[in-house]
Amino acid sequence: MKQYDGIKDEELISRFKNGESEILDYLMEKYKNMVRKKARTMFLIGGENDDLIQEGMIGLFKAVRDYQPDRDAAFQTFASICVDRQIYNAIQSSNRQKHQPLNSYISLSEQDGENEEHLGDNWGENPESIIIDQENVQDLEQEITATLSPMENQVLEYYLAGNGYGEIARIMGKTPKSIDNALQRIRIKIREQLEQYQK
Repeated sequence: MKQYDGIKDEELISRFKNGESEILDYLMEKYKNMVRKKARTMFLIGGENDDLIQEGMIGLFKAVRDYQPDRDAAFQTFASICVDRQIYNAIQSSNRQKHQPLNSYISLSEQDGENEEHLGDNWGENPESIIIDQENVQDLEQEITATLSPMENQVLEYYLAGNGYGEIARIMGKTPKSIDNALQRIRIKIREQLEQYQK
């Protein structure tokens, strides 16, 4: 697969559509961490993170399949939107089926400066709607950060980076129970911020 390193995604997509089927595996592997990060940003009340990763990988597959290299958007942007949409639709579908674990969710963006597209009801793919949604998410992030204590912000940062309760406890020199309690407080505070933000 290393033969594809350094080649632009858009060229790879063209070659994939011309019969180089192994490019699909390369792109799925290349963007797997992006999918994991997006799945990690969803706080599911009793939900399974692995389920969202699987949905995100389906979205990534659809992005490779459906991307048109002659479009203005880069493949990375298109893939990001497809992954978000697939995860969002999975949650919406679960809500309609009244599966309790997915009845409540909170969407967060990465705390390291990477902005995720806001998962709104209207999925506009034009650049203006994406930029507006990114600005909305950024404003909400700032409000959430201001609401959380320094310790809670640190716990959230480690959690979104993919660390489990035990690992966060070890890094911060705390007990796993204290980390669990902090994440419960974080969920409550974020929920309250979202409710105010949506008024």
